[in-house]
Amino acid sequence: MTPEHDLYTSIGQGLAGAEAGQLFGKPCFKVKGKAIICFFRNEMVFKLNGDLHAEALALDGAQLFDPSGKHRPMKEWVQVPFHYKDSWRKYAKGALHYANGK
Repeated sequence: MTPEHDLYTSIGQGLAGAEAGQLFGKPCFKVKGKAIICFFRNEMVFKLNGDLHAEALALDGAQLFDPSGKHRPMKEWVQVPFHYKDSWRKYAKGALHYANGK
């Protein structure tokens, strides 16, 4: 395990009601059967909307999640580099709120 993966796992396990799973063969955490965060290329990916989505996407190096690499990014999903690890929990909580309709 890498420090990045350890942090991802710790964050996911701390989200109320979240269960570990897979999204496109990548580790993820799901709420109510829907993926809300995942781990890809030593970075965390978050399903976000609104201002939090815009904030995360504006970070240097952040990008829309394109798991296939075929230039078909998933518009609600933002991949955030480990450099911003101090913000990962905030975005994970935002993804949880989004999944719960808040």
